[in-house]
Amino acid sequence: MSALEQLHGGFVFPRRIRTLAALIAELLPPSSQVLDVGSGDGSLARAICKLRPDVRLEGIDVLVRKKTWIPVRSFDGERIPFGNASFDVVMFVDVLHHTHHPEVLLREARRVAAHYVVIKDHTRNGLLAGARLRFMDWVGNARHGVGLPYNYWERERWHAELKGLGLSEEQWNGQLGLYPWWANWIFGYSLHFVARLSTGEASPSPATVAETTGAMHGK
Repeated sequence: MSALEQLHGGFVFPRRIRTLAALIAELLPPSSQVLDVGSGDGSLARAICKLRPDVRLEGIDVLVRKKTWIPVRSFDGERIPFGNASFDVVMFVDVLHHTHHPEVLLREARRVAAHYVVIKDHTRNGLLAGARLRFMDWVGNARHGVGLPYNYWERERWHAELKGLGLSEEQWNGQLGLYPWWANWIFGYSLHFVARLSTGEASPSPATVAETTGAMHGK
């Protein structure tokens, strides 16, 4: 294992899980059922459940691993194998840029999600953004045999595609703090976002969600 792989596996990955779990936990409605698309071994879902024991997560992936922290079923990478409005929330965490046609999965998520779609992904904005994103993707995924089409959208395309699918941007956070301050200058700012998108169906009010998540974190 190279020094880069050791650094990523021993420091970057655990910090990423902790940070993303805290960010996403704040976006989930009380007692919601959540589908994690491209869930991997379920490490992130497990961390979210520790912060939000009121929610239930299950996953789907194109390759189901032998050991997973949540129930995971196989799917073909395009058709989500559940009926309309089967889950309160459908989430994608660094999944869509690994597909050649993210809009296909987004359309499926819009169908399956009763209330929200939550996305963590990248925006190809800023100086040498494509090169920086490719490097991060290669370090984090190449050794696992993950497909790397490097399909990064610019922020403007994200907004256009989501609007076209009828998903309303309730929250968009582009300052995630995934890395220490010195690394954020290269790998953080302008390259990542977490968004909560509403399907337009009736859902818990923001005040209710804030009260629930605040209680979970002792605020």
